[in-house]
Amino acid sequence: MQTEDEVAAVSDPGEVGREHHNKGDRFVVHVSNIAAWLFPVLVIAITAQVLMRNFGQNQAWLDDLQWWLYGAAVLVGVGYAVTTDSHVRVDIFYDNFQAEKRARVDLFALGWLFLPFVMLAWDVTFGYAQQSVASNEGSDSPNGLHNLWLLKIFMNLSFLFVAVACWSAIVRIQSKRAPFRWWRILWAAFPATFFTLNLMLYYGLWIVIWIISPAGTSGREITRHDAFGEIPIGDYAFTYTTVVGLALAIVLVLALRLMDRSSNAGQG
Repeated sequence: MQTEDEVAAVSDPGEVGREHHNKGDRFVVHVSNIAAWLFPVLVIAITAQVLMRNFGQNQAWLDDLQWWLYGAAVLVGVGYAVTTDSHVRVDIFYDNFQAEKRARVDLFALGWLFLPFVMLAWDVTFGYAQQSVASNEGSDSPNGLHNLWLLKIFMNLSFLFVAVACWSAIVRIQSKRAPFRWWRILWAAFPATFFTLNLMLYYGLWIVIWIISPAGTSGREITRHDAFGEIPIGDYAFTYTTVVGLALAIVLVLALRLMDRSSNAGQG
């Protein structure tokens, strides 16, 4: 007879290891459970389109709707897979690792590889969403779904959702290994820490320059401001915000580490 854990592992990955989940994990699971209902709707849309085509009544908006539903469900599903560790792991060594080594691999994969990529994807798709809204982008077909900017906005927001899933998983995994300390979490996701500070500096600076610039100044002109200049280092050139963001990330982690050490010394 199967135990409750075995049944849950087969039927509901979101309930496996629930006792270790934090609020971010549960948020991802709840949103994903709601988004899962998009798949039955997608099946209905595909079936309806097939039947209507057989009767010579092709509907372009149904074609568009299928892509919309599939895209939205998959993007939310990525966050769910991160939280439940239900993604495809093509690794012949991982299953034989000890628990501590698995945790280190997971932290490196999430904090140093995947989360920075997710944040980069958010940054790139933010521009796509802006352009789509500005042009009131619609379908290529006259009878299609014409508010394509809604999907572009959702795509951009979905990367924030995946980022929440990654961050929550990092906090959960690291907290199992050692008592929660901010410097440990920020170091476990150091590239993302640095990239976050870089984005905050970049967009914060952009807004300030936009406010003080003459009326009618375009976004392209703002990005050409001296504040967005570059520092040559060897064969490469890095923007000021990148260099300052990296420096701030290092200082932040070290400062939190020193504060933690001082606190421990005071208690001793």
